[in-house]
Amino acid sequence: MEIKDAKTYRDSIVAMLEAEKLPVSDLPADLDNFLVALENNEVIGVAGLETYRNYGLLRSLAVKPTFRSQGVAGKLLKEIESTAVNKGITAVYLLTETAADYFDRKNYCRISRADIPTDVQESSEFSYACPQSAIVMKKTL
Repeated sequence: MEIKDAKTYRDSIVAMLEAEKLPVSDLPADLDNFLVALENNEVIGVAGLETYRNYGLLRSLAVKPTFRSQGVAGKLLKEIESTAVNKGITAVYLLTETAADYFDRKNYCRISRADIPTDVQESSEFSYACPQSAIVMKKTL
């Protein structure tokens, strides 16, 4: 497995995210700060980071079902967090409906929506793409 820049894999990313019922309408056009995991040139995982001053928003972390429990998500998350640190990001936020326990194990803490910086709250993910029932989490880098 290899981790690469996601820019040339848009169609595969959209298909994967749609299959996982994750938002795609607001994906950045250039896929800056998005990474893919590849196995034999097939996209098997994706993760993205949106930046808001010194905060990051983790989005679109997904792995194809046949490749789960093999460390793919962990490798993508580690690379995204490294990217965030290199960009001067001090904290990464995320919304999840299904993976809170996974992120608990990766040292993300559950927080309330009120504790999210305004810049991040105004992102499309927080504004309309994810339901109010989604769990909000934060990791300080």
